[in-house]
Amino acid sequence: MSYNDNLQKIETKIAKAAQTSGRDRSDVHLVAVTKTVDVAAMEQLYDLGVRHFGENRADVFIEKVAALADKTDIVWHYIGSLQTRKVRAILPHTSFLHSLDRKSLADEIEKRATEKVACFLQVNISEEETKHGFNAEEALAFVQSQNYQHVEIVGLMTMAPNTDDEQTLHHVFQGLKALQLEIEKLGIANVPCHELSMGMTNDFEIAIEDGATFIRVGRALVEEN
Repeated sequence: MSYNDNLQKIETKIAKAAQTSGRDRSDVHLVAVTKTVDVAAMEQLYDLGVRHFGENRADVFIEKVAALADKTDIVWHYIGSLQTRKVRAILPHTSFLHSLDRKSLADEIEKRATEKVACFLQVNISEEETKHGFNAEEALAFVQSQNYQHVEIVGLMTMAPNTDDEQTLHHVFQGLKALQLEIEKLGIANVPCHELSMGMTNDFEIAIEDGATFIRVGRALVEEN
């Protein structure tokens, strides 16, 4: 299939949401979540101008990085839960890790990395039992106590509840934005915390209105509508 129509619809929605919140379109990075499609589909997206790709399984991530090695301007995002034993394998290829959800993972990254690794601290703002990550208080305590040289916390990430209730979504996204600003103001070494990774197919427009700088879109991009 051709992904051009899907991409154009998403781009229109991004631009409108950015305008609504008084932001520039360039403030928002579209991460194409390609976990359900093959390399040929990713090449189509690349030819349409997509450069940020997100994968959530370490073995598939490594295979796709190798298959697309000739496209050196791809920005690779690891967006799934990451086992500590897979850290060494994915680190050389990862531009952004969106799922730093526990101290033991940060410790392993610090142990294995040879240069700074851009990480999003995963925060369970809604405090759902089924979701991974720090709660807001734990996230604050973690960044204030950490002393890593290679783990760079560039921002925060969250996954909103699966709901169509816009008020609930705004509450979650605005909560993450408030926490991001609070951490950013602390001025902690290796914790710039300027970025927000939030918003997926069902809610990325609301996320952009509330300050998202990275949105992770899969279904709306790669499935037939």
